[in-house]
Amino acid sequence: MADPSQKLVIRNIGLILSGKIEAPILDGDCIVAVDGKISAWGHEVDLDTEDATTEIDAKGVTLAPGLIDSHIHPVVGDYTPRQQQLHWIDSTLNGGVTTLISAGEVHMPGRPKDIVGLKAMAIAAQRWYENFRPSGVKVMAGAPVIEHGMEEHDFKELADAGVTLLGEVGLGSVKDGPTAKKMVDWARKYGIQSTIHTGGPSIPGSGLIDADIVLEAGTDVIGHINGGHSALPDDQIVCLCESCTKGLEIVHNGNERAALLTLNTARELKQMERVILGTDGPAGSGVQPLGILRMIAMLSSLGNVPAEIAFCFGNGNTARQRELDTGLIAEGYCADFVLMDQAQHAPGATILESVELGNLPGVGMTIIDGVVRSERSRNTPPAGRLPEVVRG
Repeated sequence: MADPSQKLVIRNIGLILSGKIEAPILDGDCIVAVDGKISAWGHEVDLDTEDATTEIDAKGVTLAPGLIDSHIHPVVGDYTPRQQQLHWIDSTLNGGVTTLISAGEVHMPGRPKDIVGLKAMAIAAQRWYENFRPSGVKVMAGAPVIEHGMEEHDFKELADAGVTLLGEVGLGSVKDGPTAKKMVDWARKYGIQSTIHTGGPSIPGSGLIDADIVLEAGTDVIGHINGGHSALPDDQIVCLCESCTKGLEIVHNGNERAALLTLNTARELKQMERVILGTDGPAGSGVQPLGILRMIAMLSSLGNVPAEIAFCFGNGNTARQRELDTGLIAEGYCADFVLMDQAQHAPGATILESVELGNLPGVGMTIIDGVVRSERSRNTPPAGRLPEVVRG
């Protein structure tokens, strides 16, 4: 006999953020998910909420799609040798992040740089995070760093094995535009999405990747356009924003002034849907469990962006740029949510106003695929109100 459907009902929601930059706030107080996928939302009186296997009373807090970190460097499991730290992914979940995207497993001790070895490691990394999700967090990994000598058949082999990402172009031996473009085109032909290191060197072996190389390579995402750590000159950042239509990835571990320049340029171009967020951690700056929330608050408060729009940078924009089935309130999308409220005693009349003043919200619960994964966050400031599981 088949298992009965799992039905999640979240009621008494005070505010629903959609992740959709064109319509960031939804009307309603309830959301329903069946078997881990969003099925309906709106006002409870209009929805089928019967026979819920899990029921949550949101107690008036805000619900948003789970946050997405577009730029991480995982290794294995929930451990990073870069900072000798355990459970960094679980800590990130406590910051409202439910999906992590690898920009290359570059901190693996003894990382192979020969073609056979780098392909083997990428396939293995894709597998081990597919088979093991730390604290339920979705880790999209297995992102090989391209090296000289790779041919088209190597990218087909990677794609056939399930690899969907390239690590940052420029972290390996390929640092010139023509070679990068050739390999990026091969990757794209087989459905592999690419990103590029932008700015000065970050680790030994990496190098300066300037605007000319970025534009010639033509990757799908301009990785850490605000530097990781060192940003390009202002005129090159503006040039990148104006000269292509790719994702403009702003990271926590970068230059905040350059982040604001990128945001302001995107706004002038009326292309803020291109802005996506990452942390670029673990790295020399450490692990940032609250990095995405901090970027949202920083860009909202210093960049004069309504908070409901800034939240889209951290979920829906990334979902669309990365072609994910999470990060948006949409039928059939994964039931990945963060429930949060204004932090206790934080200034501002509402959670949105508080964020616009630069304050972090308090995370009260995360849900992934319709399953509660964490409750009161151990990392954010305490929320004014907390949702409660009343059934399930």
